[in-house]
Amino acid sequence: MSRRAVLWIGFAVVHVLLVSVEFLTGRSAAWDVDQLYRWWADLVVAGVQIPGITEAWVYPAFALVPIMLARLLATVVDYTFAWAVLVTAVDALAFALLIGNAASRGRRAAAWFWLLAMTALGAVGVFRLDALTVPLAVAGGLWLVGRPWIGSALLAAATWLKVWPAAMLAAAFIAVRRRWAVLGGAVAVSALIVLAVVAAGGAPYLLSFVGDQTTRGLQIEAPVSTVYLWLAVLGDPGAWVYYDADMITFQITGPNVDPVIAAMTPLMAVAMLAVAALGAAAAWRGARFAALFPPLALSLVLAFIVFNKVGSPQYMTWLIAPLVIGLVLDRGHWRLPALATLFTLALTQLIFPWFYDTLLAVSPLMVAVITVRNALLVGLFGWTVVRLALVTAAAVRTRTPVP
Repeated sequence: MSRRAVLWIGFAVVHVLLVSVEFLTGRSAAWDVDQLYRWWADLVVAGVQIPGITEAWVYPAFALVPIMLARLLATVVDYTFAWAVLVTAVDALAFALLIGNAASRGRRAAAWFWLLAMTALGAVGVFRLDALTVPLAVAGGLWLVGRPWIGSALLAAATWLKVWPAAMLAAAFIAVRRRWAVLGGAVAVSALIVLAVVAAGGAPYLLSFVGDQTTRGLQIEAPVSTVYLWLAVLGDPGAWVYYDADMITFQITGPNVDPVIAAMTPLMAVAMLAVAALGAAAAWRGARFAALFPPLALSLVLAFIVFNKVGSPQYMTWLIAPLVIGLVLDRGHWRLPALATLFTLALTQLIFPWFYDTLLAVSPLMVAVITVRNALLVGLFGWTVVRLALVTAAAVRTRTPVP
């Protein structure tokens, strides 16, 4: 049996396994799809309202496209299953691009990592909008050098589904020498989406998702929330978990929480700007794309996670695409962070959906588990920043004249 065939068998097994387990265990990880996405799609079909067009929405307006595509498939099968079919189809297209004829060891390693990462994270990596951003980001990253217009267009489309691929798009603009082609592809796609939203009458709500994110409290899974979880474990009367009905998520409060909430978004912006500046310095000094793009992209994505007020389990899917590109380009340097990421994803699945109720009850054991998970995220961020600094230093040495 060929290596390519084995990879496709692995692809099929992983997708069937994740979907089957979710349906057999009560769809706990698919709640958003089963309840929210289905509800939003039904509102559109009934002519009641169009999220992101006739009202403010938590997601960019382009996210409505896959939600309605699944609704179209739902005329034949159940909506949640239709979503799984849609995600599997998009994954298959990017997976085919990734493995090609399966002759490259780097591409095979990246493909197996992607499948193992999906298995480690579980069904939440399929039954969320984030699941569609992963194949778009993988395909976009693979095309950035040879076809930068297409690569950046795919990353821009992914950004209009969920904001995080903007980190990879920024890394691409810095690391790719044909950066104006990168900018052109992103602007073209963004202009088409903006024009479509405005033409549909959604101009007042075009950026409503930004306001929804900045006004949120501290979600319990966010790294910054770890301190408050331990305060709750230790019996601090001011620290407790509560349900935010507007955001449909569990958050935590505690002593001086409001200044922390206010500081997180500016802190995240500062961290991302600092990482981008370090990457820009490496690019200016002549760092190669293969050396610069993976650590820069992963650093920016991790800054998006580590300094975020929100820490939903599906956010862990964001780590997959930069690591896939890193393994394709240099599997030796990226083997260790890939393994650390698999462990991080496995802990995330343990937390959600399997023992989420225990975490809500502020069980010391589950708080310890999420502390380890969050520490791994911080450690990965530190590793990638150091790696990026080494790339910059190497670029300096390369440009330094020999006396």
